[in-house]
Amino acid sequence: MTENPRDRDGEGRARNARPRDGLGRPLPYGATGVERQPEGVVRTPAETVREAQALLDAGKPFHAHEVFEDAWKSGPEEERALWRGMAQLAVGLTHAARGNTAGGARLLLRGAGGIAPYRDPHGLDIGGLVAWARELAARVDASEDTADGGTTVRGVDAAREAPRLS
Repeated sequence: MTENPRDRDGEGRARNARPRDGLGRPLPYGATGVERQPEGVVRTPAETVREAQALLDAGKPFHAHEVFEDAWKSGPEEERALWRGMAQLAVGLTHAARGNTAGGARLLLRGAGGIAPYRDPHGLDIGGLVAWARELAARVDASEDTADGGTTVRGVDAAREAPRLS
């Protein structure tokens, strides 16, 4: 049997084995990348928040998004929108740091809307996170037009912009 060049598992789902940088961008095969987060890990909410905060502080919001995604997929139904919103905040920061300001702003606002109905579950500072996301979205979405008709993209430093979760 030949190796599947598209990195698919036995059921055809994408399982990209390429190494990735700290913002989750794929690197060439054989390059040294950042260790990937294992998928499908069931954590307590406190473990989720602690691990995601450490990754955010290290400038790895893409990896924090994967931690939140695990909570979203394995948690109780009534908290899935919370964890999905938290994942959207982390991936919004990822896109903003990569220079995708429009996509970053959109995801930050979507995540803020998703978590806004919650009242500080698991020690999360929902009000602070919503305010952080809205402020960052406004900042990254304010691109500058250049004299030649192009746009200057304002990427952000993921570690410096990382929110405090609690």
